[in-house]
Amino acid sequence: MALTGQKVIVVGGGIGGLTSALCLRRAGADVTVLEQAEAITEVGAGLQISPNGLAVLRALRLEPGLAVNAVLGRAVVLRDYAKSRQVVRLDLRQLAPDQAYYFVHRADLIDLLVAAARDAGVKIRLLQRVERVADGVVSLANGSEFRGDLVVGADGLHSKARVAINGADAPFFTGQVAWRAVVPNDLELPAEAQVFMGPGRHLVCYPLRGGKLVNLVAVEERTGWVDEGWDIRDDPDNLRAAFAGFGGTAKALLDRVETVGLWGLFRHPVAARWHAPGVVLVGDAAHPTLPFLAQGANMALEDAWVLADCLARGDTLAQYQTLRRDRAVRVIKAANGNAWKYHLRGPLRGGAHLALRLGGAITPGRMLHQFDWLYGLDVTQSE
Repeated sequence: MALTGQKVIVVGGGIGGLTSALCLRRAGADVTVLEQAEAITEVGAGLQISPNGLAVLRALRLEPGLAVNAVLGRAVVLRDYAKSRQVVRLDLRQLAPDQAYYFVHRADLIDLLVAAARDAGVKIRLLQRVERVADGVVSLANGSEFRGDLVVGADGLHSKARVAINGADAPFFTGQVAWRAVVPNDLELPAEAQVFMGPGRHLVCYPLRGGKLVNLVAVEERTGWVDEGWDIRDDPDNLRAAFAGFGGTAKALLDRVETVGLWGLFRHPVAARWHAPGVVLVGDAAHPTLPFLAQGANMALEDAWVLADCLARGDTLAQYQTLRRDRAVRVIKAANGNAWKYHLRGPLRGGAHLALRLGGAITPGRMLHQFDWLYGLDVTQSE
């Protein structure tokens, strides 16, 4: 499927949808994005752009705009929960010379992608609630339809396009819930992602917007949950009660939380099929991942580039899935494994932390380079 002159409908105006639209438009397609919200905004949360995702933004010439408000990460530091004592430090400055790692406010990345897409000629339609997707046709709740040569399903966890291709799946609760909050950086925290590890729970923080803000994600193991979503408001005191044993920097950050969102973490299977006639999936619609490796946005960026590249070369949608699926599965497996490592209890916890400290002291670069398989892939240079 050569792209020049082809009409593409992208369902979803998030990171995966906007990047797909931009990549497909640059390859010659006539692209329209359908977004159900009244405005394309993303507020109240941060994300980490690792070198593999940054490679796509660089190829799209968006890194200078990204760097205006983002924070260039210097390290990832794992800490004990009680007194914030350092367990091990991964120095991001030991990445390859051409690699970089950014902490970004979601709203800033969305704004950057919206501007670039519109400048490239992508049409963005708001208040478009999609009911069904099938064979190049998108049916809306108001009864109207959009028809294209291809529909890109970038509509996230509850994707209509995924259901059209695979049928409904049955996500299951992971036994974990997460709070999100953003607080002022009046503690003057450095340009580091810090993970405070406690029994059955952990807290992640990193600075945003030139160091003015701090993004918090707090995860707790829990036996029961009903709702899956990102917009459930909770009382900050519930968060503080759940993390009452956390001290030092972690406690100081929790004390500053005034508004917080809570959601249950559910695991969806990787879609068995990512494509059907006239329809293809990208990002969470194809391969939802838990937030324990900070790769959701990065995988969506990779998907968008590879999809457009495949189609521009005349490859099939099946080839796109072949190129992407094994990597997505590996990333998801690695993310799932991080959760229990952060939440260790009892003697196992002490032994694991001692091993991390010794490993960090004896071979300080080894832990960072265990992610070379992840960070080292540049899909814009792959053949």
